[in-house]
Amino acid sequence: MKLDQLPGDVHLTYCTNIHAGESWRDIRASLDEHVPAIKSSVAPNQPMGIGLRLSGQAAATAREPDALASFSDQLSKLGAYVFTINAFPFGPFHGVRVKEHVYLPDWRDRERVAFTANSAAVLAAILPDGVDGSISTVPGAFKPNGRSSEAIAAMAGNLMMAVADLVDVERRTGKHIALALEPEPCCFLETTAESIAFFKDTLLKPETLDKLGAVTGVSRQEAEVLLRRHLGICYDVCHGAVEYEDIVAELDRLLAAGIATPKIQLSAAMRVPAMRKDLVAAVMKYNDGVYLHQSIVRRDDNLARHVDLPDAVAAFGEGQADGEWRIHCHVPVFLADLGEISSTRSDLVKTLAALRQKSRSSHLEVETYTWDVLPDQLRTGSKSADIAREIAFCRQELVG
Repeated sequence: MKLDQLPGDVHLTYCTNIHAGESWRDIRASLDEHVPAIKSSVAPNQPMGIGLRLSGQAAATAREPDALASFSDQLSKLGAYVFTINAFPFGPFHGVRVKEHVYLPDWRDRERVAFTANSAAVLAAILPDGVDGSISTVPGAFKPNGRSSEAIAAMAGNLMMAVADLVDVERRTGKHIALALEPEPCCFLETTAESIAFFKDTLLKPETLDKLGAVTGVSRQEAEVLLRRHLGICYDVCHGAVEYEDIVAELDRLLAAGIATPKIQLSAAMRVPAMRKDLVAAVMKYNDGVYLHQSIVRRDDNLARHVDLPDAVAAFGEGQADGEWRIHCHVPVFLADLGEISSTRSDLVKTLAALRQKSRSSHLEVETYTWDVLPDQLRTGSKSADIAREIAFCRQELVG
């Protein structure tokens, strides 16, 4: 929904990647199933914004004229609108082993460019007039796949193709859409510092800008303006907390560097202030076998990164992972603690307080997609009720 009480043109929503479904038919059915109850709770008297997750196959289907017309009718009946799309996971995201495959195809692959273009075509067709659009996407690649100079060059080239497409979309339709790379632990972009460096050292190089300028028919200087307008960072508060970042300070670092944050994802991670042997069983309850749970252990001023939770537990058993643990597992933002362990909700609350005072992004999206694999004690009601509770919590913290 639009939050008129905040500075800037701010919209708050939740991400529909919480709902299973890869086909366009299944995605639309999930909206009919869940949105009415959520809207009646959080936005009964105003249009409700939706953060739409599209798979690769769904995006290709949804952009067809008949599909768009039917979807527009559905949104009207729901009293809803879409202003942001999650085009991060290309394939299945529920009920199967996702792990590191969630990043594929990554930005080395032209299929990622096509997926993004399909998503942009959908969003441009349904985006309300006067509202900016955003598309979140993978942070380049899984880190082992993005280290080489060849991989970095391929990612930069494909991102320029995506930016050129968004420039063309705006020229044709008047709809402004920005692509937002979402840094994540153990990925090519996992910290704010790495994100800024990628822009400075690769994307904003004269050679890269000249390629964009050649495609869009503008000068190098104008190409830089277009790049900054159509490409930025999706800052996920859970991911930033896992990296032990000062989230508000890092958001301001991005702004100071002239890098847009088209979307901020409002989320919380698991936290163990001091790992102990008797907590291992409680932590491993979250080892669902579906998602990667990157774990970062801090001891003194040193950070030790583990690609998945079992790796961190194995290191702890060998006496090599003592200290504070932060685990990439999106947990309900309205819960102050998780029983035997805790969460990084305090980081989220501080972020929301800062956003209340100063706009850092116009798109705020609650993203807890793990309800189906969370331990039973963390599910406080129906899925729709819990989603509504998360949105209400964030709205309360934002506007009082």
